[in-house]
Amino acid sequence: MGSCGMWTWQVLLSSLWLCVGSSQPTLPGPMHSPRPQLKFRLAGYPRKHNEGRVEVFYNDEWGTICDDDFMLANAHVLCRHLGFVAATGWAHSAKYGKGIGRIWLDNVNCAGGEKSIGDCKHRGWGNSDCSHEEDAGVICKDERIPGFKDSNVIETEQSHVEEVRLRPVVSGARRQLPVTEGIVEVRYKDGWAQICDEGWNSQNSRVICGMMGFPAEKKVNRNFYKRLRHTARMKGQSLRPSSRLASSPQPKQKRREDIGSKKRLFTERQQLNYRLHSVSCTGTEVHISMCTFEFYRSNTSAACGAGMPAVVSCVPGPLFAASNGPKKKQRQQQQGQIRLSGGRSRFEGRVEVAVGTGDRDQPRWGLVCGEGWGTLEAMVACRQLGLGFANHGLQIRLVGGRTASEGRVEVKRGSKWGTVCSDGWTTKEAMVACRQLGLGYSQHAVMETWYWDASNVTEMVLSGVKCAGHEMSLSHCQHHGTNLNCRKMDTRFAAGVICSETASDLLLHAPLVQETAYIEDRPLHMLYCAAEENCLSSSARLANWPYGHRRLLRFSSQIHNNGRADFRPKAGRHSWVWHECHRHYHSMDIFTHYDILTPNGTKVAEGHKASFCLEDTECEEDVAKRYECANFGEQGITVGCWDLYRHDIDCQWIDITDVKPGNYILQVMINPNFEVAESDFTNNAMKCNCKYDGHRIWVHSCHIGDALSEEANRRFEQYPGQLNNQIS
Repeated sequence: MGSCGMWTWQVLLSSLWLCVGSSQPTLPGPMHSPRPQLKFRLAGYPRKHNEGRVEVFYNDEWGTICDDDFMLANAHVLCRHLGFVAATGWAHSAKYGKGIGRIWLDNVNCAGGEKSIGDCKHRGWGNSDCSHEEDAGVICKDERIPGFKDSNVIETEQSHVEEVRLRPVVSGARRQLPVTEGIVEVRYKDGWAQICDEGWNSQNSRVICGMMGFPAEKKVNRNFYKRLRHTARMKGQSLRPSSRLASSPQPKQKRREDIGSKKRLFTERQQLNYRLHSVSCTGTEVHISMCTFEFYRSNTSAACGAGMPAVVSCVPGPLFAASNGPKKKQRQQQQGQIRLSGGRSRFEGRVEVAVGTGDRDQPRWGLVCGEGWGTLEAMVACRQLGLGFANHGLQIRLVGGRTASEGRVEVKRGSKWGTVCSDGWTTKEAMVACRQLGLGYSQHAVMETWYWDASNVTEMVLSGVKCAGHEMSLSHCQHHGTNLNCRKMDTRFAAGVICSETASDLLLHAPLVQETAYIEDRPLHMLYCAAEENCLSSSARLANWPYGHRRLLRFSSQIHNNGRADFRPKAGRHSWVWHECHRHYHSMDIFTHYDILTPNGTKVAEGHKASFCLEDTECEEDVAKRYECANFGEQGITVGCWDLYRHDIDCQWIDITDVKPGNYILQVMINPNFEVAESDFTNNAMKCNCKYDGHRIWVHSCHIGDALSEEANRRFEQYPGQLNNQIS
């Protein structure tokens, strides 16, 4: 056997090769003079470079400031710390997201002229009775102090590429699993952006296909996409994948004329946002971040010039390729094939190659010598198998589950494997774990694993994990580092996951909200049931029941499932709650949030939509309904179907009785608590501009996404509007 002996090589295949993050500093001890150096930064999202959550570095630890007693004078002092001449406003209630770590200051009271926030009155460093839901933010005037040397830390724009996806734009690719052709998009903040294809070549495509787990790339008919792009521009649209939400139903004959071929473009009225250009790969890189490229200073539709979004088409691996060819051809293809043996799942195992044929023309399999075998060699094997990246370090694994797609999550810290604390373990953290494992999406985030095999008991090595949901590894999420802090250290209560190759994806039909919005003054004697459901503002409790009325902003909502798995409530049928008022079962506590916000994000009115019943109201032509609420039926939304909540049913409103006239934002958030896993949470929010004069309301510019564009904000006051409702 030579120098190899009997050694063989095993590789673990997952979504990428990652290292464990560095530890965080320990909690500070007693404070002594001299005064520690203070640093400040702006953090959170969504925000601009001159606004955000204020974070202060004190005693070797970053922390936040509570909004109790906060005022504009405090913001002036903090903005000067950050190098801006003054503040124009401030934000409360964690508008820019909740921070982590210590809350360093509370009840801050500045006069406005102090040189340091430490000179202002406050309760003392680290003395606070607040939670991070009260983190303060500032909006600074976009003018720098002359000669200011930026010695403090200000969070900068993301300067690396982490997550990449292929977004299908033609009907033929829409239902494929996996997606093998589409627009290349990179994760940018809480959304996705495109790559300009000027200078794009086959080497770039090869790297993208390798990242997706495909063995090779194939040529794309660029002229076809160019014609589609031209057609979309003529219609005032852009080359973006879309749902049926962006267009109204058409007669069958008209739709046949529109198709014209097997490939049909899905478009929606959204701008392209370019993030990268001048990409140049050699073709051997394992990730696009290893190629040379340039960032656009801002993601804009005009940045690409004469180019268009980069489109890539990949060759599927053997597990997904059709195998209905002649046997002779299949035998020829077996030469040079590889497989994995002896692993716990199809994603790992001993590498074997086909070296000929044996009895009955079956392939003969041989081993690969492990000498000189490294990560690059494992990457080649992964690509040939079409299974994703090679994780040569075994950084994460599942233990004790009934299948390879479930189990207790264990991670490797240094040379030691251990469990993860389940405190705060939610769908978002589980999504990251499944992604890192190369097992798709999270079906369930498990917080108690006592019912799984615990014979391989390990100690806890990671706690405080908090993810946004889009990270590629748990090490990219916030965590406690080496300072473990967990209420239940026992292995039986460690974090676990059940992963699935598919997931749902809910999307709200934004135009319908805009078209159906109106105001109704509804008598109190007709609102007893709604009051029981907590669908009215808190002031309704003080009303003179049953006399008087409440003013309601009503609208319809139509929620589509664009994913590859049915949307099912997290709770089982045994825990659904019967509501006598509405005569049906509620399967989810909160399904949708309805809010009225001021332009700076302050909530002035809210509603909530319990899942009165999740069912298929309508479906696409080739999709059959599966869910209905009658007779204690199963609840959910089938892929290709939508659930319609009409404007005239209970709680399909926001109680605006106490809202004063002015300009506001109407926000609708689906699955707000992330109770059910989805393939994309970034499209769960919808916002509209609305103008209320005390008698009428104008709703316009409804769109999917978390924030209004600058252009929409500039048009806010000047929007002439139209009367789309009457008080009834």
